[in-house]
Amino acid sequence: MTKKALLFKILRFSGLPLLVRELIQRRRVTILLFHDISRETADRTFECLAARYHLLDLQTFIRKCKANDRRLAPKSLILTFDDGHIRNYDLLPLFKEKKIPVTIFLCAGIIDTKRHFWFRHTAPKYRSSQLRRVPSAQRRRLLQEMGFMQEAEHDQPQALTRGQVEEMKPWVDLQSHTLFHPCLPRCSFSEAQDEICRSGQLLRREYGLEVNAISYPHGDYSDRDIELCRQAGYDCGLTVDCGFNTVQTDLLRLRRLPVNDTDDMNELIVKASGLWEFLKRTLGKNHEYGWTDEVEP
Repeated sequence: MTKKALLFKILRFSGLPLLVRELIQRRRVTILLFHDISRETADRTFECLAARYHLLDLQTFIRKCKANDRRLAPKSLILTFDDGHIRNYDLLPLFKEKKIPVTIFLCAGIIDTKRHFWFRHTAPKYRSSQLRRVPSAQRRRLLQEMGFMQEAEHDQPQALTRGQVEEMKPWVDLQSHTLFHPCLPRCSFSEAQDEICRSGQLLRREYGLEVNAISYPHGDYSDRDIELCRQAGYDCGLTVDCGFNTVQTDLLRLRRLPVNDTDDMNELIVKASGLWEFLKRTLGKNHEYGWTDEVEP
């Protein structure tokens, strides 16, 4: 057992996650963030969470917020996946058999193509976290110098295909995650507007989806981006800001807890309770993502 795994085991059996669930999460709505977990991990994950929380779908929560309806089951938990990775399709039998409500946020410019996610490109000079912090046009130039172009087609797809999206539609809430997953505050106004508006339009027109929610790529957003989302007709925007939600939380600033696609159930239980994020903030380990007032013109 690694030191990290041992730490999560100690935290889980300390009883602190249970206290958080019963004293805080009982009256709040928790939203978890996943990306690309295997079917085996998903099976264990959903079973673990369903035993401890009431699984709630995002659209029901949006309706409750709009109506200021506080009648929510205790310890409500919403499951979300970002990007639309092709392996998400492997989870469809679990969604159907176990009736798991899930929202998947799709990169509309990458699904149904053989384009790749830029942040999965091997970049020897820069990490994706470094590239996020530079203006979007500069990021694309640097990636191009390293052999990656966001609209280039490759041998194999990384995102869901049209057929998979069509098959998932009756069982999964499919929403927008922009076109190509930029850092929105690092985009020019016109690029941010295009990424936000056109992604929703494309998903509605090409796939017949009822798109009313967007997840901010990398969890980065600004007041400008929120206003663009409002103008584009989105009811809801999901951040990766730490914390829980109520029906009075700003729908365009919903908070989520990332669990990093872990296959360690001790880690999952600790992170789903919010305890891990709380401990990190207490120790001064602040995130490099979230709201910013610095945007590209």
